[in-house]
Amino acid sequence: MPGFLLKRLFSVIPVLVVVAIIVFAMLRLTPGDPAAIIAGDGATSAQIDEIRKNMGLDKSIPDQFSIWVGRLAQGDLGTSLISDAPVSSLIADRIGPSIALSLSTIVFTVLVAIPLGIVAAWRQGKLVDRAIMAGSVVGFSVPVFIIGYVLILIFSMQLGWFPVQGYQPMSEGVWQFAQRLILPTLALSTVYVALIARIVRSSVIEVMQEDFIRTARAKGLRESGVLLRHALGNAAVPIVTIIGVSIAMLIGGVVVTETVFNIPGLGRLVVDAVLARDYPVIQAMILLFSLVYVGINLVIDLSYTVLDPRIRY
Repeated sequence: MPGFLLKRLFSVIPVLVVVAIIVFAMLRLTPGDPAAIIAGDGATSAQIDEIRKNMGLDKSIPDQFSIWVGRLAQGDLGTSLISDAPVSSLIADRIGPSIALSLSTIVFTVLVAIPLGIVAAWRQGKLVDRAIMAGSVVGFSVPVFIIGYVLILIFSMQLGWFPVQGYQPMSEGVWQFAQRLILPTLALSTVYVALIARIVRSSVIEVMQEDFIRTARAKGLRESGVLLRHALGNAAVPIVTIIGVSIAMLIGGVVVTETVFNIPGLGRLVVDAVLARDYPVIQAMILLFSLVYVGINLVIDLSYTVLDPRIRY
């Protein structure tokens, strides 16, 4: 087991190195001069050269990379070209709403998708199964922003049950906090509920054809016990895989959802930085999202050893 863990951990290092190189190269290869953006339209060449020197852009690429990596090791993600604030402080100010939205979406998705998938597998070919699968097709087909606007139209503008947009921290009230997360969570989780429910259904159906399932039924076990203890347990690896992939995919969904519901999180920060061509912020966010993605995949790989010990060997 320790050898397997070390092997997985060391396999992440080359990925992180490649990610760092790509992120570093983006600022240098993207059209446009960051120094000219900071200086403004009326700046002279001398002023632009001075800003470029202060940013270290006059040095060689290897020197710039070594300096950048050294700053990363110290937690320095650079300074925003627009607000002149440290990027790390911008991320710290915006990360709370994104974490709240992501966690609520993950919890809601798992609590809804897994039971739906199990029921669909249990009633394979029946009306309930067809209804769940039809709903999953709709969940796949409709973009998140359209679902978000429909939810706002119905539950906010017509019924008046929830605020239209915005975010309020939990410190200002639990209900006010939850009230502003319900619609974004429903909108963002739709596609992931559809995806995970289909995978759970197909995985459970496949396991239900195995000999040990017939043996369990022959022993007189209840169908609920067969489904939950035997079928679901042995179908855990593909289910955990798709849950992990869905969590990683949340990165893109959060950007769209936060924009639709005007949530001041990391997604909005990315959109604002792209529109303003704030390269240090874009660079830091891509690096952060990449690290999260790699970390999630590492956790998924390690979870396999718990669900199926044969994978260790």
